[in-house]
Amino acid sequence: MIITSADDLDRPAIVALARGSSRLTLAPALLASLAANRALVLAALDGDRPVYGVNTGMGALAGVRLDAAARDRHQNTLMLGRAVGSAPWLDRASVRALLAVRLRTFLHPAAGVSPELCLRLALLLNEDVVPDVPARGSGAAGEIIPLAHLGAAVLEAGAYSFGAKEGVAFLEGVPGLTGMAALGAADARSLVEQIVAASGTGHAIVGASRDPWHPSLAQGDPVLAELHAALLAHRGDGPVRALQAPVSFRVTAPALAAATRAADAVAAAADRALAMVTDSPAYLDGDFVGSAGFAGTDLATACAGLTTALIHLAELGASRLHRLLDPALTGLPRQLSDAPGVHAGMVAVHKRAVGVAHRLRRFAVPAVIGVVETSLGQEDAQSFTFEVAECLREAVTGVREVLACELLALHQARLLSAEPVASAVLDGVAAVLPPGTADRPFGRDIDALIIALEHGRLG
Repeated sequence: MIITSADDLDRPAIVALARGSSRLTLAPALLASLAANRALVLAALDGDRPVYGVNTGMGALAGVRLDAAARDRHQNTLMLGRAVGSAPWLDRASVRALLAVRLRTFLHPAAGVSPELCLRLALLLNEDVVPDVPARGSGAAGEIIPLAHLGAAVLEAGAYSFGAKEGVAFLEGVPGLTGMAALGAADARSLVEQIVAASGTGHAIVGASRDPWHPSLAQGDPVLAELHAALLAHRGDGPVRALQAPVSFRVTAPALAAATRAADAVAAAADRALAMVTDSPAYLDGDFVGSAGFAGTDLATACAGLTTALIHLAELGASRLHRLLDPALTGLPRQLSDAPGVHAGMVAVHKRAVGVAHRLRRFAVPAVIGVVETSLGQEDAQSFTFEVAECLREAVTGVREVLACELLALHQARLLSAEPVASAVLDGVAAVLPPGTADRPFGRDIDALIIALEHGRLG
Protein backbone atom coordinates (compact mmCIF):
# COMPACT_ATOMS: atom_id res chain seq x y z
CA MET A 1 0.00 0.00 0.00
CA ILE A 2 1.61 3.25 -1.16
CA ILE A 3 0.47 6.32 0.78
CA THR A 4 0.66 9.48 -1.28
CA SER A 5 -1.59 11.62 0.95
CA ALA A 6 -3.59 11.40 4.15
CA ASP A 7 -6.68 10.53 2.11
CA ASP A 8 -5.12 7.19 1.17
CA LEU A 9 -5.40 6.13 4.82
CA ASP A 10 -9.19 6.24 4.81
CA ARG A 11 -11.44 4.12 7.03
CA PRO A 12 -11.49 1.00 4.80
CA ALA A 13 -7.69 1.14 4.50
CA ILE A 14 -7.34 1.41 8.27
CA VAL A 15 -9.63 -1.60 8.81
CA ALA A 16 -7.61 -3.58 6.26
CA LEU A 17 -4.32 -2.64 7.94
CA ALA A 18 -5.72 -3.48 11.37
CA ARG A 19 -6.87 -6.96 10.42
CA GLY A 20 -4.25 -7.92 7.90
CA SER A 21 -0.54 -7.75 7.45
CA SER A 22 -0.36 -5.32 4.53
CA ARG A 23 2.79 -3.27 4.29
CA LEU A 24 2.64 0.44 3.60
CA THR A 25 5.09 2.83 2.02
CA LEU A 26 5.08 6.60 2.45
CA ALA A 27 5.63 8.16 -0.96
CA PRO A 28 8.73 10.37 -1.37
CA ALA A 29 6.63 13.40 -2.30
CA LEU A 30 4.59 12.97 0.89
CA LEU A 31 7.75 12.74 3.00
CA ALA A 32 9.10 15.88 1.33
CA SER A 33 5.87 17.72 2.12
CA LEU A 34 6.06 16.61 5.75
CA ALA A 35 9.68 17.79 5.98
CA ALA A 36 8.81 21.22 4.54
CA ASN A 37 5.91 21.62 6.97
CA ARG A 38 8.12 20.48 9.84
CA ALA A 39 10.62 23.21 9.01
CA LEU A 40 7.87 25.81 9.26
CA VAL A 41 6.78 24.43 12.63
CA LEU A 42 10.32 24.52 14.01
CA ALA A 43 10.71 28.11 12.81
CA ALA A 44 7.44 29.07 14.50
CA LEU A 45 8.66 27.47 17.74
CA ASP A 46 11.86 29.49 17.69
CA GLY A 47 11.41 32.11 20.37
CA ASP A 48 10.13 32.53 23.91
CA ARG A 49 6.37 32.64 23.39
CA PRO A 50 4.51 30.00 25.45
CA VAL A 51 3.35 26.96 23.46
CA TYR A 52 1.31 24.46 25.43
CA GLY A 53 3.13 21.19 26.08
CA VAL A 54 6.25 22.35 24.25
CA ASN A 55 7.84 24.91 26.56
CA THR A 56 5.19 24.60 29.28
CA GLY A 57 3.85 21.83 31.43
CA MET A 58 0.53 20.10 30.61
CA GLY A 59 -2.88 20.18 32.24
CA ALA A 60 -2.88 22.00 35.56
CA LEU A 61 0.85 22.64 35.07
CA ALA A 62 0.36 24.56 31.84
CA GLY A 63 1.44 27.74 33.63
CA VAL A 64 4.89 26.31 34.43
CA ARG A 65 7.49 27.47 31.90
CA LEU A 66 10.33 25.09 31.05
CA ASP A 67 13.95 26.07 30.68
CA ALA A 68 16.02 24.97 27.70
CA ALA A 69 17.35 21.84 29.39
CA ALA A 70 13.86 20.72 30.44
CA ARG A 71 12.46 21.41 26.96
CA ASP A 72 15.04 19.10 25.42
CA ARG A 73 13.82 16.21 27.58
CA HIS A 74 10.17 17.15 27.85
CA GLN A 75 8.72 15.49 24.74
CA ASN A 76 10.11 12.12 25.78
CA THR A 77 9.38 12.43 29.49
CA LEU A 78 5.75 13.29 28.73
CA MET A 79 5.29 9.55 28.17
CA LEU A 80 6.86 8.32 31.39
CA GLY A 81 4.56 9.58 34.13
CA ARG A 82 1.44 9.04 32.04
CA ALA A 83 1.99 5.37 31.14
CA VAL A 84 0.04 4.23 34.20
CA GLY A 85 -2.13 1.55 32.57
CA SER A 86 -2.10 -2.20 33.12
CA ALA A 87 -3.66 -5.33 31.65
CA PRO A 88 -6.01 -6.15 30.04
CA TRP A 89 -4.25 -5.00 26.89
CA LEU A 90 -5.84 -4.19 23.55
CA ASP A 91 -5.95 -6.98 20.99
CA ARG A 92 -3.75 -6.94 17.89
CA ALA A 93 -6.35 -5.49 15.51
CA SER A 94 -7.18 -2.63 17.90
CA VAL A 95 -3.53 -1.70 18.40
CA ARG A 96 -2.88 -1.77 14.66
CA ALA A 97 -5.97 0.37 14.08
CA LEU A 98 -4.68 2.83 16.68
CA LEU A 99 -1.26 2.96 14.98
CA ALA A 100 -2.81 3.45 11.54
CA VAL A 101 -5.06 6.29 12.73
CA ARG A 102 -2.19 7.93 14.62
CA LEU A 103 -0.18 7.86 11.40
CA ARG A 104 -3.12 9.27 9.44
CA THR A 105 -3.51 12.22 11.85
CA PHE A 106 0.23 12.92 11.68
CA LEU A 107 0.00 13.33 7.92
CA HIS A 108 -2.12 16.44 8.55
CA PRO A 109 -0.02 19.64 8.53
CA ALA A 110 -1.65 20.75 11.80
CA ALA A 111 0.26 18.04 13.69
CA GLY A 112 3.58 19.45 12.51
CA VAL A 113 5.54 16.27 13.18
CA SER A 114 8.61 15.08 11.31
CA PRO A 115 8.67 12.57 8.47
CA GLU A 116 10.92 10.44 10.66
CA LEU A 117 8.16 9.98 13.24
CA CYS A 118 5.70 8.98 10.52
CA LEU A 119 8.23 6.48 9.16
CA ARG A 120 8.64 5.08 12.67
CA LEU A 121 4.89 4.40 12.91
CA ALA A 122 4.87 2.85 9.44
CA LEU A 123 7.73 0.57 10.53
CA LEU A 124 5.77 -0.65 13.58
CA LEU A 125 2.87 -1.55 11.28
CA ASN A 126 5.07 -3.19 8.67
CA GLU A 127 6.93 -5.25 11.26
CA ASP A 128 3.65 -6.13 13.00
CA VAL A 129 4.88 -4.81 16.33
CA VAL A 130 1.96 -4.88 18.79
CA PRO A 131 2.84 -2.84 21.91
CA ASP A 132 0.99 -3.34 25.19
CA VAL A 133 -1.72 -0.67 25.23
CA PRO A 134 -4.20 -0.73 28.14
CA ALA A 135 -7.79 -1.39 27.10
CA ARG A 136 -9.28 0.32 30.17
CA GLY A 137 -8.68 3.04 32.71
CA SER A 138 -8.42 6.11 30.50
CA GLY A 139 -9.94 8.79 32.74
CA ALA A 140 -8.27 11.75 31.07
CA ALA A 141 -9.80 14.33 28.76
CA GLY A 142 -8.69 12.35 25.75
CA GLU A 143 -6.57 9.21 25.41
CA ILE A 144 -3.39 10.35 27.15
CA ILE A 145 -2.82 7.20 29.23
CA PRO A 146 -3.02 4.57 26.45
CA LEU A 147 -1.21 6.87 24.01
CA ALA A 148 1.62 7.28 26.52
CA HIS A 149 2.08 3.49 26.46
CA LEU A 150 2.20 3.56 22.67
CA GLY A 151 4.60 6.50 22.75
CA ALA A 152 6.87 4.58 25.12
CA ALA A 153 6.99 1.77 22.55
CA VAL A 154 7.99 4.27 19.86
CA LEU A 155 10.87 5.37 22.08
CA GLU A 156 11.85 1.83 23.05
CA ALA A 157 15.56 0.98 23.10
CA GLY A 158 16.48 4.52 22.08
CA ALA A 159 15.51 3.87 18.48
CA TYR A 160 13.69 7.18 18.29
CA SER A 161 13.48 10.41 20.27
CA PHE A 162 10.57 12.83 20.00
CA GLY A 163 11.50 16.24 18.66
CA ALA A 164 9.97 19.58 19.58
CA LYS A 165 6.16 19.31 19.86
CA GLU A 166 6.12 15.64 18.75
CA GLY A 167 5.51 14.24 22.21
CA VAL A 168 2.51 16.43 22.96
CA ALA A 169 1.20 15.74 19.45
CA PHE A 170 1.47 12.01 20.13
CA LEU A 171 -0.75 12.32 23.20
CA GLU A 172 -3.51 14.34 21.54
CA GLY A 173 -6.66 13.36 19.65
CA VAL A 174 -8.72 10.18 19.78
CA PRO A 175 -6.90 7.75 17.46
CA GLY A 176 -7.79 4.80 19.69
CA LEU A 177 -11.55 5.29 19.58
CA THR A 178 -11.40 6.28 15.91
CA GLY A 179 -9.64 3.05 14.95
CA MET A 180 -11.77 0.84 17.18
CA ALA A 181 -14.96 2.55 15.99
CA ALA A 182 -13.99 1.80 12.39
CA LEU A 183 -13.51 -1.86 13.34
CA GLY A 184 -16.78 -1.92 15.30
CA ALA A 185 -18.80 -0.46 12.45
CA ALA A 186 -17.39 -3.03 10.03
CA ASP A 187 -18.10 -5.87 12.49
CA ALA A 188 -21.64 -4.66 13.03
CA ARG A 189 -22.44 -4.61 9.31
CA SER A 190 -21.08 -8.15 8.99
CA LEU A 191 -23.16 -9.30 11.96
CA VAL A 192 -26.31 -7.80 10.45
CA GLU A 193 -25.79 -9.88 7.30
CA GLN A 194 -25.18 -13.02 9.37
CA ILE A 195 -28.25 -12.45 11.55
CA VAL A 196 -30.36 -11.93 8.43
CA ALA A 197 -29.29 -15.37 7.19
CA ALA A 198 -29.91 -17.02 10.55
CA SER A 199 -33.22 -15.27 11.22
CA GLY A 200 -34.59 -15.93 7.74
CA THR A 201 -33.69 -19.60 8.12
CA GLY A 202 -35.30 -19.69 11.55
CA HIS A 203 -38.50 -18.30 10.06
CA ALA A 204 -38.49 -21.18 7.57
CA ILE A 205 -37.93 -23.79 10.30
CA VAL A 206 -40.83 -22.57 12.46
CA GLY A 207 -43.03 -21.82 9.45
CA ALA A 208 -43.40 -18.16 10.40
CA SER A 209 -45.67 -15.91 8.37
CA ARG A 210 -44.08 -13.64 5.75
CA ASP A 211 -46.59 -10.87 6.53
CA PRO A 212 -44.19 -8.68 8.61
CA TRP A 213 -41.98 -8.39 5.54
CA HIS A 214 -44.65 -7.17 3.14
CA PRO A 215 -43.01 -4.57 0.84
CA SER A 216 -45.57 -1.89 1.75
CA LEU A 217 -44.54 -2.12 5.42
CA ALA A 218 -41.14 -0.61 4.56
CA GLN A 219 -42.44 2.45 2.73
CA GLY A 220 -40.16 5.40 3.30
CA ASP A 221 -37.39 3.22 4.75
CA PRO A 222 -35.03 1.85 2.08
CA VAL A 223 -32.84 0.19 4.72
CA LEU A 224 -35.78 -1.77 6.08
CA ALA A 225 -36.99 -2.60 2.56
CA GLU A 226 -33.60 -4.09 1.70
CA LEU A 227 -33.62 -6.15 4.88
CA HIS A 228 -37.15 -7.41 4.19
CA ALA A 229 -36.04 -8.62 0.77
CA ALA A 230 -32.95 -10.34 2.20
CA LEU A 231 -34.95 -12.04 4.96
CA LEU A 232 -37.52 -13.26 2.44
CA ALA A 233 -34.76 -14.72 0.30
CA HIS A 234 -33.50 -16.78 3.26
CA ARG A 235 -37.07 -17.65 4.37
CA GLY A 236 -37.93 -19.23 1.03
CA ASP A 237 -41.31 -20.56 -0.03
CA GLY A 238 -41.83 -23.11 2.72
CA PRO A 239 -45.20 -23.63 4.45
CA VAL A 240 -46.71 -21.25 7.02
CA ARG A 241 -47.74 -23.04 10.23
CA ALA A 242 -49.30 -20.23 12.28
CA LEU A 243 -51.08 -16.94 11.76
CA GLN A 244 -48.49 -15.08 13.85
CA ALA A 245 -44.96 -15.89 14.88
CA PRO A 246 -43.64 -14.84 18.32
CA VAL A 247 -42.81 -11.14 18.60
CA SER A 248 -39.05 -11.78 18.63
CA PHE A 249 -39.35 -13.11 15.08
CA ARG A 250 -41.57 -10.27 13.88
CA VAL A 251 -39.48 -7.37 15.20
CA THR A 252 -36.09 -8.64 14.11
CA ALA A 253 -36.17 -6.71 10.82
CA PRO A 254 -36.72 -3.26 12.43
CA ALA A 255 -34.00 -4.06 14.99
CA LEU A 256 -31.61 -4.97 12.18
CA ALA A 257 -32.49 -1.72 10.40
CA ALA A 258 -31.73 0.24 13.58
CA ALA A 259 -28.37 -1.52 13.92
CA THR A 260 -27.55 -0.86 10.26
CA ARG A 261 -28.25 2.84 10.62
CA ALA A 262 -26.27 2.98 13.86
CA ALA A 263 -23.29 1.28 12.20
CA ASP A 264 -23.47 3.79 9.35
CA ALA A 265 -23.54 6.62 11.89
CA VAL A 266 -20.39 5.29 13.56
CA ALA A 267 -18.65 4.94 10.20
CA ALA A 268 -19.58 8.53 9.30
CA ALA A 269 -18.33 9.80 12.67
CA ALA A 270 -15.06 7.91 12.17
CA ASP A 271 -14.68 9.50 8.74
CA ARG A 272 -15.15 12.94 10.30
CA ALA A 273 -12.61 12.15 13.00
CA LEU A 274 -10.05 11.09 10.40
CA ALA A 275 -10.46 14.34 8.48
CA MET A 276 -10.63 16.81 11.36
CA VAL A 277 -7.83 18.58 13.24
CA THR A 278 -7.25 16.64 16.46
CA ASP A 279 -3.94 18.12 17.56
CA SER A 280 -3.78 20.63 20.43
CA PRO A 281 -2.00 22.92 20.02
CA ALA A 282 -2.53 22.59 16.27
CA TYR A 283 -0.27 24.39 13.82
CA LEU A 284 -2.74 26.43 11.78
CA ASP A 285 -2.01 29.43 9.55
CA GLY A 286 1.45 29.84 11.02
CA ASP A 287 0.23 29.86 14.62
CA PHE A 288 -0.40 27.35 17.42
CA VAL A 289 -4.07 26.98 18.28
CA GLY A 290 -5.66 25.06 21.14
CA SER A 291 -8.48 22.71 20.14
CA ALA A 292 -11.01 20.25 21.53
CA GLY A 293 -9.97 17.53 19.11
CA PHE A 294 -9.03 15.29 22.04
CA ALA A 295 -12.63 14.96 23.23
CA GLY A 296 -14.15 12.50 20.75
CA THR A 297 -17.70 13.41 21.75
CA ASP A 298 -19.13 12.83 18.27
CA LEU A 299 -17.63 9.34 18.03
CA ALA A 300 -18.46 8.42 21.62
CA THR A 301 -22.12 9.31 21.16
CA ALA A 302 -22.41 7.41 17.88
CA CYS A 303 -20.74 4.32 19.34
CA ALA A 304 -23.15 4.32 22.29
CA GLY A 305 -26.06 4.16 19.85
CA LEU A 306 -24.54 1.22 18.01
CA THR A 307 -23.77 -0.58 21.27
CA THR A 308 -27.40 -0.32 22.35
CA ALA A 309 -28.69 -1.51 18.97
CA LEU A 310 -26.38 -4.54 19.05
CA ILE A 311 -27.36 -5.49 22.59
CA HIS A 312 -31.01 -5.47 21.51
CA LEU A 313 -30.11 -7.86 18.67
CA ALA A 314 -28.48 -10.19 21.20
CA GLU A 315 -31.64 -10.19 23.32
CA LEU A 316 -33.82 -10.94 20.29
CA GLY A 317 -31.47 -13.76 19.28
CA ALA A 318 -31.77 -15.36 22.72
CA SER A 319 -35.56 -15.04 22.51
CA ARG A 320 -35.77 -16.61 19.05
CA LEU A 321 -33.56 -19.46 20.25
CA HIS A 322 -35.90 -20.10 23.19
CA ARG A 323 -38.86 -20.38 20.84
CA LEU A 324 -37.01 -23.03 18.81
CA LEU A 325 -37.17 -25.34 21.86
CA ASP A 326 -41.00 -25.35 21.84
CA PRO A 327 -42.53 -28.27 19.91
CA ALA A 328 -45.83 -26.37 19.67
CA LEU A 329 -44.06 -23.86 17.46
CA THR A 330 -41.68 -26.08 15.49
CA GLY A 331 -43.35 -29.51 15.46
CA LEU A 332 -39.96 -30.90 16.50
CA PRO A 333 -38.94 -32.78 19.68
CA ARG A 334 -38.91 -30.81 22.91
CA GLN A 335 -35.75 -28.79 23.54
CA LEU A 336 -34.53 -30.00 20.15
CA SER A 337 -33.42 -33.20 21.86
CA ASP A 338 -33.06 -36.36 19.79
CA ALA A 339 -34.11 -38.31 22.92
CA PRO A 340 -36.19 -36.06 25.23
CA GLY A 341 -35.58 -36.93 28.86
CA VAL A 342 -32.41 -38.81 28.02
CA HIS A 343 -30.62 -36.03 26.19
CA ALA A 344 -30.86 -32.34 27.12
CA GLY A 345 -30.73 -31.08 23.55
CA MET A 346 -30.39 -27.32 23.18
CA VAL A 347 -31.75 -26.20 26.56
CA ALA A 348 -28.32 -25.42 28.03
CA VAL A 349 -27.26 -23.75 24.79
CA HIS A 350 -30.17 -21.37 25.28
CA LYS A 351 -29.12 -20.78 28.90
CA ARG A 352 -25.68 -19.75 27.69
CA ALA A 353 -27.24 -17.27 25.26
CA VAL A 354 -29.38 -15.85 28.07
CA GLY A 355 -26.30 -15.38 30.24
CA VAL A 356 -24.48 -13.53 27.48
CA ALA A 357 -27.46 -11.27 26.76
CA HIS A 358 -27.85 -10.46 30.45
CA ARG A 359 -24.14 -9.62 30.79
CA LEU A 360 -24.34 -7.24 27.85
CA ARG A 361 -26.91 -5.06 29.62
CA ARG A 362 -24.21 -3.54 31.83
CA PHE A 363 -22.57 -2.15 28.69
CA ALA A 364 -25.76 -0.41 27.52
CA VAL A 365 -25.15 2.63 29.76
CA PRO A 366 -23.38 5.19 27.51
CA ALA A 367 -19.78 5.44 28.70
CA VAL A 368 -19.69 9.09 27.63
CA ILE A 369 -21.91 9.80 30.65
CA GLY A 370 -20.04 10.33 33.93
CA VAL A 371 -18.05 13.55 34.14
CA VAL A 372 -15.42 13.50 36.91
CA GLU A 373 -12.95 16.30 37.62
CA THR A 374 -9.24 15.49 37.23
CA SER A 375 -5.98 17.42 36.98
CA LEU A 376 -6.97 19.79 39.83
CA GLY A 377 -10.06 20.84 37.89
CA GLN A 378 -8.27 21.67 34.63
CA GLU A 379 -9.80 18.55 33.08
CA ASP A 380 -13.36 18.75 34.37
CA ALA A 381 -14.98 16.68 31.61
CA GLN A 382 -14.14 13.41 29.85
CA SER A 383 -15.60 11.37 27.04
CA PHE A 384 -14.02 8.10 28.28
CA THR A 385 -13.24 6.99 24.75
CA PHE A 386 -11.54 3.69 25.59
CA GLU A 387 -14.46 2.73 27.82
CA VAL A 388 -16.78 3.61 24.92
CA ALA A 389 -14.72 1.32 22.67
CA GLU A 390 -14.81 -1.45 25.31
CA CYS A 391 -18.63 -1.32 25.44
CA LEU A 392 -18.88 -1.56 21.66
CA ARG A 393 -16.33 -4.38 21.53
CA GLU A 394 -18.21 -6.34 24.21
CA ALA A 395 -21.48 -5.85 22.32
CA VAL A 396 -19.97 -7.12 19.07
CA THR A 397 -18.45 -10.13 20.83
CA GLY A 398 -21.66 -10.90 22.71
CA VAL A 399 -23.92 -10.70 19.66
CA ARG A 400 -21.61 -13.06 17.82
CA GLU A 401 -21.73 -15.52 20.72
CA VAL A 402 -25.53 -15.45 20.92
CA LEU A 403 -25.73 -15.87 17.14
CA ALA A 404 -23.44 -18.92 17.35
CA CYS A 405 -25.83 -20.43 19.91
CA GLU A 406 -28.81 -19.72 17.67
CA LEU A 407 -27.09 -21.23 14.63
CA LEU A 408 -26.27 -24.37 16.59
CA ALA A 409 -29.94 -24.73 17.54
CA LEU A 410 -31.05 -24.12 13.95
CA HIS A 411 -28.58 -26.76 12.77
CA GLN A 412 -29.97 -29.24 15.32
CA ALA A 413 -33.52 -28.41 14.25
CA ARG A 414 -32.71 -29.07 10.61
CA LEU A 415 -31.14 -32.41 11.48
CA LEU A 416 -34.23 -33.43 13.47
CA SER A 417 -36.70 -32.31 10.81
CA ALA A 418 -38.39 -34.82 8.51
CA GLU A 419 -38.32 -32.16 5.78
CA PRO A 420 -35.15 -30.11 6.39
CA VAL A 421 -35.10 -26.59 4.93
CA ALA A 422 -32.59 -25.58 2.31
CA SER A 423 -30.12 -23.12 3.80
CA ALA A 424 -26.70 -22.03 2.62
CA VAL A 425 -25.77 -20.73 6.05
CA LEU A 426 -26.70 -24.03 7.72
CA ASP A 427 -24.70 -25.88 5.07
CA GLY A 428 -21.76 -23.80 6.26
CA VAL A 429 -22.56 -24.66 9.88
CA ALA A 430 -22.69 -28.37 9.06
CA ALA A 431 -19.23 -28.13 7.50
CA VAL A 432 -17.84 -26.75 10.77
CA LEU A 433 -19.53 -29.07 13.28
CA PRO A 434 -19.21 -32.81 13.96
CA PRO A 435 -22.07 -35.06 12.75
CA GLY A 436 -24.90 -36.27 14.92
CA THR A 437 -27.66 -34.93 17.17
CA ALA A 438 -26.78 -36.62 20.48
CA ASP A 439 -25.64 -34.57 23.46
CA ARG A 440 -21.96 -33.64 23.45
CA PRO A 441 -19.88 -30.76 24.86
CA PHE A 442 -21.72 -28.18 22.75
CA GLY A 443 -19.42 -25.43 24.00
CA ARG A 444 -16.82 -26.68 21.53
CA ASP A 445 -19.37 -26.34 18.73
CA ILE A 446 -20.20 -22.79 19.82
CA ASP A 447 -16.51 -21.86 19.87
CA ALA A 448 -16.05 -23.24 16.36
CA LEU A 449 -19.06 -21.26 15.13
CA ILE A 450 -17.82 -18.05 16.78
CA ILE A 451 -14.52 -18.37 14.93
CA ALA A 452 -16.32 -19.13 11.66
CA LEU A 453 -18.58 -16.10 12.10
CA GLU A 454 -15.66 -13.83 12.96
CA HIS A 455 -13.88 -14.84 9.77
CA GLY A 456 -16.98 -14.89 7.56
CA ARG A 457 -16.75 -18.61 6.77
CA LEU A 458 -20.42 -19.59 6.92
CA GLY A 459 -21.48 -18.24 3.54
